Amino acid sequence: MRIARASTVSALWILALAPASHAQTPPSTPPPATTPPPSTTPSGSQPPAPTPAPAAPARTGTITQTAPVGPAGPAPYAPPAAVMERVLGRALSVEEAVAIALETQPQIQQRLADYQAAAFRVDEALSPLLPQLTSQVSSFKSQTVQSVSGSQRIPIGTLGSSFTLTSIRPFSETLLATVTLSQKIFDFGKTFATTEAARRLAEIAQEDVELQRQGVTFLVKQNFILINFAQRLIRVQEQSLERADLNLRSARGFFEVGTRPKSDVARAEVDVANAKVDLIRARNAERVARVALNTAMGIPADTPTQVQDILFYQQMQLDSKQLQTQALAQRPEYKQVRLRVSQAEAQLRRANRDFLPDVTGHGTYGGARNDLNEVWEVGVALTWNIFDGGNMIAQVREKRALVDSARAQVKVTELNIAQEVEQTYLVVNEAQERIAASQTAVASAQENFRLAQGRFDAGVGTILELTDAQLFLTQAQNAEAQALADYRVALAALERATGRR
Repeated sequence: MRIARASTVSALWILALAPASHAQTPPSTPPPATTPPPSTTPSGSQPPAPTPAPAAPARTGTITQTAPVGPAGPAPYAPPAAVMERVLGRALSVEEAVAIALETQPQIQQRLADYQAAAFRVDEALSPLLPQLTSQVSSFKSQTVQSVSGSQRIPIGTLGSSFTLTSIRPFSETLLATVTLSQKIFDFGKTFATTEAARRLAEIAQEDVELQRQGVTFLVKQNFILINFAQRLIRVQEQSLERADLNLRSARGFFEVGTRPKSDVARAEVDVANAKVDLIRARNAERVARVALNTAMGIPADTPTQVQDILFYQQMQLDSKQLQTQALAQRPEYKQVRLRVSQAEAQLRRANRDFLPDVTGHGTYGGARNDLNEVWEVGVALTWNIFDGGNMIAQVREKRALVDSARAQVKVTELNIAQEVEQTYLVVNEAQERIAASQTAVASAQENFRLAQGRFDAGVGTILELTDAQLFLTQAQNAEAQALADYRVALAALERATGRR
């Protein structure tokens, strides 16, 4: 029985201690309200207010840490003071925690900056269609060396002679100042196709912002629920420890009067020790979940955040077909793959139009020489790349293949979204069924423990029977808490799968 107890309790901590997955997630429909009034909470499932974790024991040793040598590093991240005022001194609702995360999470701010950069690249792509104005001023000195060759004849029988005269002109300074205005007249839609591709990339970056928001929202909800789950387990283990202490006192009393053997006392002491270990682990799991929630909210990890208890059951009526339709209409990932098809088609149009010429007009005005005589120049240029070794043909084929790939990715994404929605829908239904079964198990285990304790106190029951009943009750309460937590996490995952925050 002790082996079964250890393995069961260990399995209960997998959800609380495992790192939350990050779904690597602008407007979406808010999820329906799932928090009922206290009067609608099923009997036995509404827990009391969360019990604050006890203070950590004082350290018995001293650890000395040497300060780093050199310049100080960057200041640690700190959220705005107004955000911390909303967190400290009160229990946060899940909606408030999500709102804080969407406001302060640096990952969302990073995606927003990426989207702004992509929007500016649209302007960059469109700029070649607008007038281009450039100016140039140059000054230089030059020197000219000129040589003149000739011959001379001397009379009275003498021979003639040749000569070379060299003349060097002094340095002359020349100043040239011009202003050139150019305008692309017609490029057969090349710039428009490039701009269209850049615009689609900006829209993809915009969906990245929503994708990150949805991912952060799910992470906050998941860790919020894990804190509730850990707090519920703390209360279960505290009740288990109280029952184990009561059993130990009863066993000692029976042993002292000689009606029970020493082995009953030893067995009760083991149960007390195991209950203390489970309580320690439950309290640490709450601290770990709080650190994860603080990080998801974008606030310091050691913030003493308090949360409201939402670990109760409210039945939900869900339609699988309707959920899949909502997912295809709202999921940022599906919007992105469709935008990538449009972007690939724009790039294909751009590659096809590279075979056509560009027509550009330009005009230049300026002055030259020392007196800056006016210089005018007006012209029209036709640029046509007739053959480039087959490079443009290869680019067209490449872009056409990318279009086919993007269209296939749309189908893949549709299948993946449908699978995710259906699986999450099944998990929600399974968790609802487990909640009903676990609540029945808790009621039966409580009655079984009451009867076993009465038999033991009357002297007709054994310590093994009592400790088994105690174990079954603790396991049933843990299973109920696990089912409630799984149900809440599954609802949050279903909202994420359908593209809602």
